[in-house]
Amino acid sequence: MNDEEFYLSDEDLRLLKKEFEPRSSKNTPQKKKIRLKVKNLMLLITFLALLIILIISIIKVIAWHNDSKETKKQEKIIEKADTKEVMDNDQTEVIESDEDKANPYWDYIKMNLIDVDLSELKKINSDVSGWISVNGTNINYPFVQTTDNKYYLKHSLDKSYNEAGWVFKDYRNSKTSYDKNNILYAHGRVDTTMFGSLKNILKSNWYENENNHVIKTSNEYENSLWQVFSVYKINTTSDYLQTKFNTDDEFLSFANMLKERSYYDFKVTLQGSDKILTLSTCYNSKQRVVMHAKLIKTQKK
Repeated sequence: MNDEEFYLSDEDLRLLKKEFEPRSSKNTPQKKKIRLKVKNLMLLITFLALLIILIISIIKVIAWHNDSKETKKQEKIIEKADTKEVMDNDQTEVIESDEDKANPYWDYIKMNLIDVDLSELKKINSDVSGWISVNGTNINYPFVQTTDNKYYLKHSLDKSYNEAGWVFKDYRNSKTSYDKNNILYAHGRVDTTMFGSLKNILKSNWYENENNHVIKTSNEYENSLWQVFSVYKINTTSDYLQTKFNTDDEFLSFANMLKERSYYDFKVTLQGSDKILTLSTCYNSKQRVVMHAKLIKTQKK
């Protein structure tokens, strides 16, 4: 090698630089295009998903509105029932209790009962079983009973299809008399129809008002008065829906379990010989609102 100075021309430097450039940099424009396409695809998928959700929501709102309109139409049918208050007579029986003299029970048993003539309603729907009125709520409806607990989740009083459903009695309960635990169900509609206003019972201005602690029912065989002893919200369960009991002790243990769940202490004394009324509705998709009351007065027809 001679002593001449060694150098690279500008062209040589450019070629060397190009040769040693990272390979990945040569693909940058292509990668950017791919990323852009993926991003646009994701945006399109997101848009379509949101559009589908919007369409489904609109359909549900329209369906809910139509169900509410149909439910209100049932009010004209309800008007066919003849409802009146009746005083005690020789057919009236007060269920004896050991309640303290300060307990409102002693005032409740002096209340008039309601007597509802259901004959016109039964001409429209033979499943009509009785009538229920709950103080401090909008619940003042005839109730029905059939051979399962599904049909009236999506049918109205006149049996027309309606996802608002109707108030119905558990199919396991007797049609002609009251069992140890008599259960009524209905949807908790946000427009407060059906058992929608049952959520009121969880508010202090409801349960602290003694005038609200009574339920009146009427059927073909008797008129009855019930005293509330428990109100609560609970995760979906069936443990409060038992209808048959082997002994009074078994029933009393069951009833006391329900009493202990209550948001409010109604100071009601329970006995193994009692009969109770249970109202159940949805609070949300995972929880239920429940009310229990014991029979305190009845009047045979």
